[in-house]
Amino acid sequence: MYSIMDYAYNGITFVNNILRKQHKKLTNLMIYSTSRCNSKCKHCNIWQKPSEDLTFEEIKNIMQSDCITKRTVVGLEGGEFLLHPQYEQILDFFHTTHPNYTLLSNGLQTEKLTRAVTQYHPKRLYLSLDEEKETYKYMRGIDGYDRVIRTIETLREKVPVSLMFCLSPFNSFEDMQHVIDIALKYNVDLRIGIYATMSFFDTKSELLSYNKTAFLQSIPKNIHLTAENYDFLRLYCDWKQGNLRLNCHSIYSQAVIHSNGDVPLCQNLGVMLGNIRKNSLDEILNSSETTRLQDKYCKSCNGCWINYHRKFDIILLRNIERFFPKKIIEKIYGTYYWNSDRQLKYKDIIK
Repeated sequence: MYSIMDYAYNGITFVNNILRKQHKKLTNLMIYSTSRCNSKCKHCNIWQKPSEDLTFEEIKNIMQSDCITKRTVVGLEGGEFLLHPQYEQILDFFHTTHPNYTLLSNGLQTEKLTRAVTQYHPKRLYLSLDEEKETYKYMRGIDGYDRVIRTIETLREKVPVSLMFCLSPFNSFEDMQHVIDIALKYNVDLRIGIYATMSFFDTKSELLSYNKTAFLQSIPKNIHLTAENYDFLRLYCDWKQGNLRLNCHSIYSQAVIHSNGDVPLCQNLGVMLGNIRKNSLDEILNSSETTRLQDKYCKSCNGCWINYHRKFDIILLRNIERFFPKKIIEKIYGTYYWNSDRQLKYKDIIK
């Protein structure tokens, strides 16, 4: 999923942001450029919100920030990004000035998406797929499964494709198995997440609750591709039951910008660092108030299990544990814990 250079850059950036808190650099920036959407998902209600967009000029100004380097991966999302009224201008700008960008789509507009990918060459295309055909209709409110499959078939050899699966109250492990099989069939990457309540998406359902043993036994044995997917799933019940604590260091190195210009501390909390229509992104991220909030919540918050944030620390600790014992790590990182089978290796589940 990630190269050695990615791990090295993320590590160097992490150290920089801890030591030089007024000169932060970003490893990832997620730009939710529009709230417009052509799905009616049960696990995301952004389609019910009024339409709002970051303008092309605002996005250009964001990209002039010193905190963004050529290695910063910028994700363009929505809603559905292709519904942004200036989507072609934005893609052309990134293709020309910052080719290290990714695009997330629901894959419903195959022809439009194919033209965009062919002309503007994103580094990676993320396609949402959370279910088999009948569940798709129930979960997303439209009959779009066949269109998504056609998009995968059309684009998998034109751009690296990742399928984005979210386990939610509206689908099942059988749906996860189906999406894994699709990823295997078309030889594409798979990223697995778990439903979370995020205010920007106006999510209302309760978090998933499972018996840990049943949960672990339900994880498909051929989850394949990356140990991070399995770690992320395996540790969910421990977190939900209060038996796992990780600091949240992603908030130092990853940022999100909403379609109204807000810059939240993270995707889970309703804590806003600022708005790019009032201050520049550099001013927002390097302010003393942002530093205070990052330091506070990094060590005190254990309130979510969101893919974008939690995989950062799972990967960070897994890699550090290769070289140092936990007691030494905690002197720098802070106290963390997961359950007694934390040394379980990915290979153990595929025997």
